[in-house]
Amino acid sequence: MDAQAAVVGIRSLGEKRVVTFLGFSDAGYEDEARAQEVLLAELATFDPRDTIVCSGATAQGIGMVYPLALRKGFRTVGIVSSRARAEGVLFSKDCERVFVVDDPTWGGMQPNEYLSSTSQAMVDASDVMIAIGGGAIARDELVAGHSKGKLVRFHPADMNHARAMANAIKEGGPAPRSFCGAAQALFQCTGGEEGA
Repeated sequence: MDAQAAVVGIRSLGEKRVVTFLGFSDAGYEDEARAQEVLLAELATFDPRDTIVCSGATAQGIGMVYPLALRKGFRTVGIVSSRARAEGVLFSKDCERVFVVDDPTWGGMQPNEYLSSTSQAMVDASDVMIAIGGGAIARDELVAGHSKGKLVRFHPADMNHARAMANAIKEGGPAPRSFCGAAQALFQCTGGEEGA
């Protein structure tokens, strides 16, 4: 489906507010317990009777919001690129409806200076965007959401250090100098500095 169809699909579910959670996915979190505390605190500020919780459909990383949201009585949806399905990425069993957007990229700003269709759907479907850490895609979606007048909140968090190091080795790149992610650069990187 295209981005607009995903937005219409989510809005047709009838909830007044769509709260989208952004952050690290396959990069995970260094302090998962802290990320979970932040998610629970944020969820407590919304009413499940008029709010739907959205994220990127997968169970990893920020996908931990899905079981937490369901337990609190929220309906849950996910927006994800068709690339995830093509690569066999598993969707969270706690994501009730998954909207797969036709998109050969994972998301974020494209070379033509426009958001990918997946990121465009994520921004357009949202009323509130809450990030806990996050990489370049989360950063780009936060910037676009803010520019469109969405309520945007950010909580700093480090990606999983060991996983980041392992990924750098696997990809033949240098060891990460920071674990706070590209989204945090919009705000202030408060820790996780490694190397120099």
